[in-house]
Amino acid sequence: MITTGRFQGFSSGPFRRFVNTVLVKIIAGICLFILPVLTYSQKENKLLRQGNKDYDKGNYKDAEMDYRKALEVNNQSTRGQFNLGTSIYKQKSYDEAAKIFGSLADSKVDQKTKANALHNLGNSLIESKQYDKSIEAYENSLLNNPKDQDTKYNLEYAKMMLKKQQEQQKQNDKNKQDKDKQDKKDKQDQNKDQQNKDQSQNKNQQDQNKKITKEDAERMLEALKNNEKKTLVKINKEKNKNNQQVVIEKDW
Repeated sequence: MITTGRFQGFSSGPFRRFVNTVLVKIIAGICLFILPVLTYSQKENKLLRQGNKDYDKGNYKDAEMDYRKALEVNNQSTRGQFNLGTSIYKQKSYDEAAKIFGSLADSKVDQKTKANALHNLGNSLIESKQYDKSIEAYENSLLNNPKDQDTKYNLEYAKMMLKKQQEQQKQNDKNKQDKDKQDKKDKQDQNKDQQNKDQSQNKNQQDQNKKITKEDAERMLEALKNNEKKTLVKINKEKNKNNQQVVIEKDW
């Protein structure tokens, strides 16, 4: 039969002191590990609380700076990343917010956090009018939290906006086609008008040339008539000269 005295014998003397020394070292090591963690955790929480205060006051830029400082202390902080994305979203930097929420959703987080990150990702994409991608984000959010009514509502809203966007795009394409067609017709009409104008100018030039030629012809005809008159006068003079009686004087 094993007695308690034997057990007590092992707990006395140098062995007990050895055990106590080991325990002290282990506890000291744990404290050395935990204390910095606790210190960093306290600093992180303080910065997060300050960021939340600034956020509640509407000081989103100050809140962003607080959350960034908290992430410098612990870059794996889920709350820090989520709140940073939200503060940036409030500043209407939707593309940057979408990157933060997308990265958070892809990381190893619990289902609720993933659902919330995907929900806010969808909101950021809606603000950027990327309705097709926002629909995908909301659908993935519902896979992680199927009962979220806000996400369901936003999903239907995104689908409605996508339909309007597609209809507007079709109308814009039609308007562009109509404009291109009208521009082409206007250019053809302009070219035709220019051709008619050129033809009219050529015709006027030809008519002008014809007019000049006719005037020249009339002047030439008039000159011929004048020359003919002069010639006739000269001929008549010569004729009269030849017909004139010649008086011969005789010597006495």
